[in-house]
Amino acid sequence: MPDIKTYHGQCHCGAVRYTATTELSSMGDCNCSRCRRLGWVMQSLPAANFTLESGEDSLTLFHFNTDTIDHLFCKTCGIESFARGSDGKGNELVMINVNCLDDAPPVDRSTIKHWDGANW
Repeated sequence: MPDIKTYHGQCHCGAVRYTATTELSSMGDCNCSRCRRLGWVMQSLPAANFTLESGEDSLTLFHFNTDTIDHLFCKTCGIESFARGSDGKGNELVMINVNCLDDAPPVDRSTIKHWDGANW
């Protein structure tokens, strides 16, 4: 049974802060041009399990490729600690960057899922 826990995350400068209730057993990374450059380790969760605690006014939006994911960056430090979107069935999701969690365990990249976004 996955260990569901509430994690605290933030951008580098701390202007954007959130909590996310999830398990970390389905983490992944992507080799598309954007994710590769950012070094994301992703974990998706239902939007209802995500709370933006502070920093809504510190976020700036970026769309690329299919324009379906809201990539949200801190205006001050430039870190994207989470993104918003939906799955193919219309369910609202949040994708957190596990590297931005204050209390996440170390990530062994050899054990996570790898998505070939470069050839998608």
